[in-house]
Amino acid sequence: MSIAGGHDKAARAAAALGMNALQVFTKSNNQWKAKPLTDDQIAAFRQATAEMGLTDPVAHDSYLINLASPDDVLWHKSIDAMTVELERAEALGIVALVSHPGAHVGSGEEAGIARVAAALDEVHRRTAGVRCQITLETTAGQGSCLGHRFEHLRAILDRVTDPDRLGICLDSCHIFAAGYRLRTDSEYNETIGELDRIVGLGRVRAWHLNDSAKGCGSRVDRHAGIGRGELGLGPFARIVADPRFAALPMILETPKGTEGGENLDAINLRLLRQLEASAEAAAAGGASRAARAS
Repeated sequence: MSIAGGHDKAARAAAALGMNALQVFTKSNNQWKAKPLTDDQIAAFRQATAEMGLTDPVAHDSYLINLASPDDVLWHKSIDAMTVELERAEALGIVALVSHPGAHVGSGEEAGIARVAAALDEVHRRTAGVRCQITLETTAGQGSCLGHRFEHLRAILDRVTDPDRLGICLDSCHIFAAGYRLRTDSEYNETIGELDRIVGLGRVRAWHLNDSAKGCGSRVDRHAGIGRGELGLGPFARIVADPRFAALPMILETPKGTEGGENLDAINLRLLRQLEASAEAAAAGGASRAARAS
């Protein structure tokens, strides 16, 4: 949600659309610096999320940050910026700060992963005692971006000094565009099983629910509305019905705007809730039939 006018406005706007999960930027996402948060701004956001019942709010860091950069100036600038982002998220009461792992820009995957791990160690050193977790997001794999293979995330977790301070954010569009299949029951189970084997489902802190405008394995990051892209409705029905993810915040990063006078976020949210309700009804019917059979 947009933080124009204050983070508390974003919380109230999300609740007005019927949402019970929220993702914000801690600051402008296309600027390196921001004015420090005031006590009043922090209190207003915390009060708004509590009043609106928005538990476990999530933030996304600035897209300028690149912890994998081989350029020392940009790398150190990114560490400084990530430290500030994490401190701001902690002040706001945010539980997970979502971050793309970064792009190696030609230095190679191994060098990029090592760079990310070293940067995270430095951010963690500077923010001892902070409870908010940096949550590494799966990526589509455009250009030299890391995170499009589950093995990239595992390698970062294995290299950092304190992996317990890291989580994972799954993005349905990104996973699909990276080449992981989700369209059928067997494909979904295979992909989630691979994620569990390599990273561990206990690491997952949030989902981004987005359809993909491009095909599986395209490595092109183009989001589409729920059921309006190459994924279709099936994968989303499986995700919202999966009990392993029931307690996690699920965030829409779908195209914004209106359609027929209705907010697109509201349309996408309604679709997801219909899928969830259908899955619950089907499960209840199956349980009832099983009880009668016994």
